[in-house]
Amino acid sequence: MLGAICGDVIGSVYEHENLKSKDFTLFQKACAFTDDTVLSCAVADSLIHGRPFEANIKRFYSWYPKAGYGFMFSKWAKSDNEPAYNSYGNGSAMRVSPVAWVYDTLDEVLDAAKRTAEVTHNHPEGIKGAKMIAGAVFLARRGASKRDIEKLGRDFDYDMDRRLDEIRPDYHFKATCQESVPEAVIAFLESESFEDAIRNAVSIGGDSDTIACMTGSIAEAFYGGIPDDIREQTLSFLDERLRGIFGLFEDKYIDTRK
Repeated sequence: MLGAICGDVIGSVYEHENLKSKDFTLFQKACAFTDDTVLSCAVADSLIHGRPFEANIKRFYSWYPKAGYGFMFSKWAKSDNEPAYNSYGNGSAMRVSPVAWVYDTLDEVLDAAKRTAEVTHNHPEGIKGAKMIAGAVFLARRGASKRDIEKLGRDFDYDMDRRLDEIRPDYHFKATCQESVPEAVIAFLESESFEDAIRNAVSIGGDSDTIACMTGSIAEAFYGGIPDDIREQTLSFLDERLRGIFGLFEDKYIDTRK
């Protein structure tokens, strides 16, 4: 889960000023957590306390209304009766990583991913994107190989035959699951460490914070955690509430499942 937050914080300054390079300072004063972190923590909090995803996501929105949400999400979150809006945006995939640490089988993880997504992103592609990221994190934490994770992408009919050097030159801001989830997974697959995965993700360009969020969630699980210095710097950007939720989730699920 912290891998997702880390990617969000580091990528936050490059979302609108794409870099197209792996050579950059990881943390800057302008870094900040965004909606990716807020909603990941909302999902985590639901899992810790058994709170319904829909009500809890709206509750977190009310606490952090200026975290960078999309227009349709904000409209939904402010309403008492707005239905899910058939989105296939990558908002479903950016917030899903906590479910991968809670359940014991891939089927359970994929079912939970669907439930976190469909409160807003009930389009098949929105649900599929959430399932892909959650499934990849689950496989990674259970010791699967990169080839296994790549196969999962193929099973979901994503194009996994591209390299970052092919993607990077023409890639621009694309907030759909179809055009960001496989790119985030490929950024992980080509990495050699957690930090390298984040650098890969940011170097693609586009929706940098969300791509790095998705990539980071997989990389944390695969590489067995996050380097201490990166971990501490990431946590320093969170407020007390979000740090507390992460700490509870880590104590209850992540530390016991390594």
